[in-house]
Amino acid sequence: MRGRTLSAGVALAVFAGMTVTPAAQPVVASPTTARTLARPIAATVAALAAPDISVSNVQAHLTQFNTIATNNGGNRRAGSAGYTASLTYVKTRLQAAGYTVSEQYCSSCRYPSNNLIAEWPGGPADQVVMFGAHLDGVSAGPGINDNATGSATLLENALVLAAQNPTMTKKVRFAWWTDEEQGLNGSRFYVNSLNTTQRGYIKGYYNFDMVGSVNGGYFINRVTSTTAAPLKAYWDSLGLQPEENVEGQGRSDDYYFQQAGIPTSGYAAGASARKTSAQAAKWGGTANSAYDPCYHRSCDTTANVSATVLNRAADGVAYALWQLAVGGGTPTCTGGQVIGNGGFETGSTPWTASSGVITNSSSQPARTGSYKAWLGGNGTTRTESLTQSVTVPAGCASYTLSFWLHIDTAETTGSTAYDRLTVQMGSTTLATYSNLNAAAGYTQRGFNVAGFAGQTVTLRFTGTEDSSLQTSFVVDDVALQAS
Repeated sequence: MRGRTLSAGVALAVFAGMTVTPAAQPVVASPTTARTLARPIAATVAALAAPDISVSNVQAHLTQFNTIATNNGGNRRAGSAGYTASLTYVKTRLQAAGYTVSEQYCSSCRYPSNNLIAEWPGGPADQVVMFGAHLDGVSAGPGINDNATGSATLLENALVLAAQNPTMTKKVRFAWWTDEEQGLNGSRFYVNSLNTTQRGYIKGYYNFDMVGSVNGGYFINRVTSTTAAPLKAYWDSLGLQPEENVEGQGRSDDYYFQQAGIPTSGYAAGASARKTSAQAAKWGGTANSAYDPCYHRSCDTTANVSATVLNRAADGVAYALWQLAVGGGTPTCTGGQVIGNGGFETGSTPWTASSGVITNSSSQPARTGSYKAWLGGNGTTRTESLTQSVTVPAGCASYTLSFWLHIDTAETTGSTAYDRLTVQMGSTTLATYSNLNAAAGYTQRGFNVAGFAGQTVTLRFTGTEDSSLQTSFVVDDVALQAS
């Protein structure tokens, strides 16, 4: 979020010359609420239940942005190598998911660089619902809460929309803005590039700026407006009692859309303003302390994010998107068990495993049957893997990956993770276990993997040991149930 409030009298010039061709659990409002909800965009069909957005997946994007900053001078400021790498990361994921993606060069920005615009196929071109967040940060640090949280929240929502592939009643457009921190320049350039007809197509613009503050509140831009209704309905259903985003007025990318007559709203969790005693009483956190104590500082890293606040924002975006733009049709769920040979009893197919990993050795008993996957247990420096390519069906209501895991170890430390098992779906790390997690018997582990619906990804178990003292990671009865 930009540091100073813009004057309300700033004039907006709209040019007609340039056309941009866009390349926690879900809680749904009661039927009574849904019927009486005032909507800024006419919705004549009942929206489908919105998907649960995996906060772990959003956090994985934050980790990528933090790494990008670390590898590029410590920041992701507009026009910098860190910003360019951030844009490339988002763009690559969107293109792989099937979005039409384009870059718009902001020649009038203080640091000339590109906006990123992405549209999902489907829905009428003259009925656009737009979701935006600024991708840049300040030069002082990696800019994770401000504003990798907004950027990652929209990216994961975009990927889930692509995976679910529902019938669309509106055109959904996502935007990642450059040069926000220097005066909202990227979004201003975009709005100025639209002619009157194009502006009229945008029925609502939703902005997400700092949605994971560690001492955060629950703020909505223009909270009483009809545009804000779906955002507010979701947070109301959680009993959060959201408030107007007073601190953020005129300070983020919704400003120029609003000035152009486009209805706007959005979520925020707060910046340098201080939480009141009344807010702390209803939301938790620390009264008389900043919502974000690392605002525009070097400590704005992945540690500077509340997973709870972030999760509620991500799910609220999904609820609003589904309410506003998703119709009554969706691919039929062809559910059931997706993993092949999850108990390892019928040979190695369709698994690919390091030599000796799939075994009936009596040294480590299977949970059921005779076979299991045994990674580690060598007592020497070694890496072993177990993988399976998995096609996750679209259109299902739930997706649960589970497996049973037994860990035993000869390590004697109670504090150092010498040996590790990493579990991944695609490029996302679901969990990491170590010798510190050793325990008698098998324990079932489970994960919500709805974010991979409609995709073919690799499920991967990777075991690594150091030079001495074995740790065994024994996996059995792997399942991915879609229903």
